[in-house]
Amino acid sequence: MTQVQYDLKSKNEASQTPLLDQVDVPADMKSFSDEELIQLAGELRTETISAVSQTGGHLGAGLGVVELTTAIHAVFNTPDDKLIFDVGHQCYPHKILTGRRDRIRTIRQGDGLSGFTKRAESEYDPFGAAHSSTSISAGLGMAVARDLKGGDNHVIAVIGDGSISAGMAYEAINNAGDMKSNLVVILNDNEMSIAPPVGAMSKHLSRLVSSKPYIHAREAGKKILPPPLRGAAKAVEEGIRIHTSDGSLFEEMGFYYIGPVDGHDMEQLLPILRNIRDHRKGPVLLHAKTVKGKGYAPAEKSADKMHGVAKFDVVTGDQFKAKSTIPSYTKVFAQSLIEEAKKDDRIVGITAAMPDGTGMDLFGHEFPDRMFDVGIAEQHAVTFAAGLAAEGMKPFAAIYSTFLQRGYDQVVHDVAIQNLPVRFAMDRAGLVGADGCTHAGAFDIPYLGCLPNFVLMAASDEAELKHMVATAAAYDDGPIGFRYPRGEGIGLEMPKEGQILEIGKGRIVLEGSDVAILSYGGRMQECLKAADQLAENNISATVADARFAKPLDEALIRDLAKNHHTLVTIEEGSIGGFGSYVLEFLARDGLLDNGKLKVRTMHLPDTFQDQDAPDKQYEQAGLLAKDILKAL
Repeated sequence: MTQVQYDLKSKNEASQTPLLDQVDVPADMKSFSDEELIQLAGELRTETISAVSQTGGHLGAGLGVVELTTAIHAVFNTPDDKLIFDVGHQCYPHKILTGRRDRIRTIRQGDGLSGFTKRAESEYDPFGAAHSSTSISAGLGMAVARDLKGGDNHVIAVIGDGSISAGMAYEAINNAGDMKSNLVVILNDNEMSIAPPVGAMSKHLSRLVSSKPYIHAREAGKKILPPPLRGAAKAVEEGIRIHTSDGSLFEEMGFYYIGPVDGHDMEQLLPILRNIRDHRKGPVLLHAKTVKGKGYAPAEKSADKMHGVAKFDVVTGDQFKAKSTIPSYTKVFAQSLIEEAKKDDRIVGITAAMPDGTGMDLFGHEFPDRMFDVGIAEQHAVTFAAGLAAEGMKPFAAIYSTFLQRGYDQVVHDVAIQNLPVRFAMDRAGLVGADGCTHAGAFDIPYLGCLPNFVLMAASDEAELKHMVATAAAYDDGPIGFRYPRGEGIGLEMPKEGQILEIGKGRIVLEGSDVAILSYGGRMQECLKAADQLAENNISATVADARFAKPLDEALIRDLAKNHHTLVTIEEGSIGGFGSYVLEFLARDGLLDNGKLKVRTMHLPDTFQDQDAPDKQYEQAGLLAKDILKAL
């Protein structure tokens, strides 16, 4: 065998060796050739698909950044160089390459890996990201801190999956472009978020790729690039630097703009990233075109690119979802809103990049001209709704409780102060399982309950939710919000029409004489279980559904306090919410003065709960029937 034949044989054998098995941390990749890094990326994609098929979770976004993730870790020196993923559900391949492959099949499980980047989990996660559009702000802060300390490490922010549509990203770009700190921003432009993209920015990015100046710039780029970049012939050919007559938005904001480039072509990415690492100073934006779900046919063909999935068959892509005839609360909301909108053409729907998650896609199918997806822009969504309300429309802003936090200033100033009748439909109230604390709807009761002019409701079952949609549609005296949990209802036969509830009036579900349980929201079934167990011990319990946290049903609470020796309140929200409102009323009304009434409040613990199955989360939170018995 000649030396050449031996070398070829060795190379072929090496190409068959799983390179991923040789990588525990990114430093293990430093000796790999570019060809080996390409092979590694392929293996990383296969491992990501395999892992998520067994656990469920976010798939499409991670598949779209496999090459980017591999190239960044190969070129830069993480964790000394700070790598921030925005949004965090792009991070599964990153976790596999950074010492967590052996635990990747615990992702989103109890005591397992988080589905997002998390500082407490790894030194390779310098900043937690589970909402979106925060990476450039955080990265700029890290870059400035580095400069103040005299460091020379790199800071890389990978922003994508629709995150660039949020205003915060542009606030950060504007600041970074002015400050001139060394910062690398990689725009992962997959023309998607969770749903197809909306807005002028998406159209702007598409125009950049298809424009005549871009096409001509491929050759012109060879002449205008600085000498260190000219060696990257392939990258130059693809036009890594664009100077056109009308310029780029990012150039105008002070960034050195590179792109668009093929975010799946390692032969482009590697030399570009090396040149950025070695030769560029100041803020740089690399515009990478990627495909969400890349390399897995079922994901590429899926409408949402298999953004979030249950466990699935790798060969077919079929998901193993439990079949149920009970509709989800989200679907009940959507169907109820459609019924109301058929009766009132002033009703419009608004969502912030979550049409499927909020059920607004169903509303949009029925009323395409009356549903507005504003992108990942909750602040804008709230004020947009306020503008609609000011002109006599009936806007329903369907936003997860946790995401509505992002638009809180607008809720206060643009809605509440002006007493505009915006309807807030807050999905994912309470604990949400695998998405963990970042997506739990824990705080809307206190953060909205403290605002004058608001009416707040919580649905105890799917029929109540239907009534609350009807009530919100009929209410024109100011802002009104209603919360409801993730998942299925309890299986009630639904009423044909939603009833308009009397504002501030609860209901007695079970009449008793000894103790009283006052529930706000989704713990009603646990309250009834507790009452049954009390009855077995000859203790008679009244179970009441508050329906409203604001205004409180003071007559109901007064009656419960006077006719029972113990009162327990329970809610799927944080401390400072419904239970606090009840206690304050009891104190103000003198119902605690004689010392005879015992009151206990039950709410979510004063901690951020990690991901787990919802039932286990509520057990950890102490909000099950057995916990009600303990409180009594």
